[in-house]
Amino acid sequence: MPLICRLATLFTATEVLKNMIPRLYLPVDLAVGGHAAADERAAHYLRNVMRRQPGDSVYLFNGRDGEFSGEIAEIGKRGVMLRVTAQRRPQMGVPDVWLCFAPLKKDATDFLIEKATELGVAAFQPVFTQHTASTRLNLERLAANAIEAAEQTERLTLPEIRAPKSLAELLGDWPQTRRLIVCAEAGPAAPIGEALSALKSSVTISNKPYAEWALLCGPEGGFARSELDLISNLPFVTPVGLGPRILRADTAALTALAVFQSILGDGAQRPAAPLSPLGQSPD
Repeated sequence: MPLICRLATLFTATEVLKNMIPRLYLPVDLAVGGHAAADERAAHYLRNVMRRQPGDSVYLFNGRDGEFSGEIAEIGKRGVMLRVTAQRRPQMGVPDVWLCFAPLKKDATDFLIEKATELGVAAFQPVFTQHTASTRLNLERLAANAIEAAEQTERLTLPEIRAPKSLAELLGDWPQTRRLIVCAEAGPAAPIGEALSALKSSVTISNKPYAEWALLCGPEGGFARSELDLISNLPFVTPVGLGPRILRADTAALTALAVFQSILGDGAQRPAAPLSPLGQSPD
């Protein structure tokens, strides 16, 4: 690329960054007219990445009080103080769906957490199966990935990230009111769209529609035969198929979650009011 084109591209990217309003998760109370101190992560982002100054606009959310407009009141080496000026959106939740997954290699797990957060999963439950290749998880890093994904996608909540369990522990403690949708690579299983459409009109033993859901995806090596036999005999389980191709574990999980949101989740909803794309200021 010629030098002048590279400079033009750099200038355009800089201008876009300058026009973006940073959107930040802060684990503190937020109220119009109040102040909030940015934590170390948010302060570093505003000061060193976005290079913001006092008076610059920000968007803030804490996962429980909705989203707020604000501005930088003070900024310095010791910290950043933010002023909350108006409520931008009331609090909204996500469908009550868990993603139970066998941990993958580091990069694949990070990718899964990021993308499933974008798709609106309510909770992550790592599960150790017989063929799980990776048994080491940095839950703090996964939480940080989820925060960044929520900030970038206008999400108002953060997913819960739970400590790992064995498959036996998970199924032994399973709440009977929560339907478990298992991505089964073998055995009888209806196509996922067909199975979820049937569940949409099904009822629980208490004669109420299901409102609590979970997806279970196995490791790269798949479930052991004994695990599939155990799972398939449980009354709260619906096995589903994901098509004729063998999908990677992260692809399978995200495919199942996307189809779930389309049929049983919030995939048909749209924002109540148009939001500025990519955090940019409205024209």
